[in-house]
Amino acid sequence: MGTLTGILYLYAIVINIIGFIIMGKDKRKAKRNEYRIRESTLWQVAILGGSIGAYMGMKVYRHKTKHKVFAFGFPLLVMLHSLLFIWLNTKL
Repeated sequence: MGTLTGILYLYAIVINIIGFIIMGKDKRKAKRNEYRIRESTLWQVAILGGSIGAYMGMKVYRHKTKHKVFAFGFPLLVMLHSLLFIWLNTKL
């Protein structure tokens, strides 16, 4: 495995862990009626590669599941990122 491939894997792991964590954190804040994490921040993390973690967090914490934009957008991003990751993996 090359250095660039290793960096790609590490980035994917870290950004998806962040996506999972912020979904849980936002759910916890919602339950406590505290200041929430912006939806734009959730989307930014998902778009930057954390879609799998954010989607898993959405399902595990049952958070944002009734919001159609999240319910359809995150799975769409998961598919897009999966294809992009596979394509990049074959090129590197």
